[in-house]
Amino acid sequence: MAETLAHKDVVIPKKDITATIDLLMKNLTTIKDDSGEFLLNFDGVIVDDKSWHVWNWPQGVGLYGIYKYWQMTKDPKALKVVTDWFENQFEIGAPPKNVNTMAPLLTMAFLYEDTKDQRYLPYLEDWAEWVMYDMPRTKENGLEHITYGPENVEQLWDDTLMMTVLPLAKIGKLLDRPEYLEEARYQFMLHTKYLCDSKTGLWFHGWTFEENHNYAEALWGRGNSWITIAIPEIIDILDLKKGDALREFLLATLTHQIEALADCQSKNGLWHTLLNDPTSYEEASCTAAFAYGILKAVRKRYIDKKYEVNATKAILGLLNEIDENGAVAKVSVGTGMGDNLQFYKDIRITEMPYGQSLTVLALSEFLYHYI
Repeated sequence: MAETLAHKDVVIPKKDITATIDLLMKNLTTIKDDSGEFLLNFDGVIVDDKSWHVWNWPQGVGLYGIYKYWQMTKDPKALKVVTDWFENQFEIGAPPKNVNTMAPLLTMAFLYEDTKDQRYLPYLEDWAEWVMYDMPRTKENGLEHITYGPENVEQLWDDTLMMTVLPLAKIGKLLDRPEYLEEARYQFMLHTKYLCDSKTGLWFHGWTFEENHNYAEALWGRGNSWITIAIPEIIDILDLKKGDALREFLLATLTHQIEALADCQSKNGLWHTLLNDPTSYEEASCTAAFAYGILKAVRKRYIDKKYEVNATKAILGLLNEIDENGAVAKVSVGTGMGDNLQFYKDIRITEMPYGQSLTVLALSEFLYHYI
């Protein structure tokens, strides 16, 4: 196994990557909101998007990144982080179900597959049944992007495919529920229909069936990055073979998106929060997610190998944004649906758990370069 990777004039020892992942995991699992600045109050429901001990989407993404690292390395520290988080949540109790709180179920499903720990099974069954039969729907039977706070009536968002549809598909595979798998296939097609911009190949943040538009038509970085992750993941989870119509449709969609991403990447490797607007700030969490999706898609031969250079450039850019405490800079806070493009440019930047989470995910995939 190679212990260093040369990229142009840069030599990256493998030990530096694993040490960085350890630092990121330590930061991720100790991060908390001491000031209360990021505690959101939705009609008496307090939501903490920053602290590790919470059951929500930022933590769900983190669990998946650390789990992927464990899959690659079998590092016992990584597995302990994931299993300890679930043990703690079993004591606290599950939160209300919505698009975002569904996110940890993806890692839970993989853990159940690995361990056959029967304590996971009731959660997997109950939450997947909720998605199938009780989750609010839009016109055309889309999964409405319901979260804490005001209901996003008749809205489709990019995030839903990552946070809810991937877990549903994985649970369907594990439990032999073909209806779950068909639902996942349909949601990917429907979201592509309304969110993918056919002109650029990039994705709009959201769609409303009430007014039939894409809001600000924002080609938002992190929203797009969920798609770059989700398409390779769903192909793997559903085990879509060459020639399968959905596989070919999704890969053509992914290729179109990555062609556009290659054209708008900054010289330092990062992407802007509005992908087609270089006056908007550079954003690290979407950069990490793009790096992961591109690296995996190249490794699986889903896209042309030439795009590997864009992913490697992104990794080098990300390494420059990690401080001595394992915090990733240039990460935007949680972002609702914007009615104008300035809304996205004004979103604040701070240390957020998904900055560390997505960087762990990207660096874990990057480790394949050392094989």
